[in-house]
Amino acid sequence: MNPERPLWRTALSPRWTALLLLALAIAGVMSVLGVWQLDVYRSKTAEATAKQALAAPIPLQSLFSVDEGLPAKAVGRRVTVAGTWGPAADQVFITDRRNGSQNGFWVVSPVKLDSGAVMVVRGWVASVNDPAAVAPTGPVQLSGSVVASEAADSSGDAARGRVLSSLRIPTLVHMVDYRLYDAFVVQTSLESGTVPSPAPAAVTPPAPPTDHAGLRNVAYAFQWWIFAAFTLWMWARMVLDAHRGSAEDDEDLPDQDRPTESVASSGTVSA
Repeated sequence: MNPERPLWRTALSPRWTALLLLALAIAGVMSVLGVWQLDVYRSKTAEATAKQALAAPIPLQSLFSVDEGLPAKAVGRRVTVAGTWGPAADQVFITDRRNGSQNGFWVVSPVKLDSGAVMVVRGWVASVNDPAAVAPTGPVQLSGSVVASEAADSSGDAARGRVLSSLRIPTLVHMVDYRLYDAFVVQTSLESGTVPSPAPAAVTPPAPPTDHAGLRNVAYAFQWWIFAAFTLWMWARMVLDAHRGSAEDDEDLPDQDRPTESVASSGTVSA
């Protein structure tokens, strides 16, 4: 009996080689379509994020109320705040904040509104005793960007004074006697009110969170890549089935149809 035919001989036969080239071409097209769908998703996401960042400022109260938690859609939104600066004693400082190569503090002051108050990051100072850190008073109208509370807990700092390690509303609500909005506003401009001199250095608001628009395109991208892998898998499966079928056909041949061996007169075996 002849030894079993190797699988690679079946795979490299003209028929299966031609089908492999066709499968590779189809899989390649599907892979490109998947990449294209991913690019569409990125384009939509970048466009939606930029649109959010460039939207005209709106009053903070129109986004959510003091009784609500911060909605995700409000983070990074540009807003206007009109009210009165709160008590100087309620001003806090956030440590370990950079301004270029210098380390210092963010100055955070409350602005009282018709209902509750919002904590405003007025700027950066080198030390808590900096003249620019003096709390302002009187009516104020400003604009800025909404930011969410930071993750790190600073409740332990609150028990020791007004210098905190992180920017967190859950910490500050226990340090004032009025309700606070569940967000901070990083001041970008001051439209009216007392302009402190010197003033804290401006703080750049964090980049708005990515608006994941077009998530359906991500699903389409993965579908195309799965189809591409399935095409190659089907080719491999068909080759394996063809190889097994060929081996079974050889086993079913009658003995007289199998190649025989004869002994030559010289004593050697010949087929």
